[in-house]
Amino acid sequence: MEQLTGRNLNICIFISGRGSNLLSLIKYSKIKKSKIKINLVISNNKFSKGLEFAKKNKIKYHVINYSKKKQAELKILRYLIKNKVDLICLAGFMKILSSDFIRKFKKPILNIHPSLLPKYKGLNTHRRVIKNKDKFTGATVHLVTPKLDSGKIILQKKVRILKSDTEQTLAKKVLKIEHKLYPAAIEKFLKKSSL
Repeated sequence: MEQLTGRNLNICIFISGRGSNLLSLIKYSKIKKSKIKINLVISNNKFSKGLEFAKKNKIKYHVINYSKKKQAELKILRYLIKNKVDLICLAGFMKILSSDFIRKFKKPILNIHPSLLPKYKGLNTHRRVIKNKDKFTGATVHLVTPKLDSGKIILQKKVRILKSDTEQTLAKKVLKIEHKLYPAAIEKFLKKSSL
């Protein structure tokens, strides 16, 4: 596999909503020491606010209609090959990639999840954390495998849960740490990997 040393890494970010993690990665890609280059954004939602960040930063983007998943994923694969993408980062992408897609892409896919995996896989993490009266929650960056939220953990960061916390306040706290965690996890992953 190709060594990454000495060159920028072409990254594609998959988004569905507000794109705040996309924005933090764009900002990180512009600092001097960063080796990442975001050259493509994919969204399944034409109303995603994150697309505005792509436009403002002159990053190519495509909105993919997911009504037919198989065709949608084939279209995405073509865009990834055309843009020589080395790594996919899922950032609030609300679709589950098929095992066929993961196998055909053949390169790493990372995801950021708003819980301390392996606890609270899937959706509604903040609600479940509060209901179970946990003292801590956080965020996890992990490798994507066909099994939901089960790939190798790259990096985690935790936050304390206060008695006064609600789903909304907890979501804000976790999102804040996600913005620092994702770039750090990518850097850690690159140091230990070759693509």
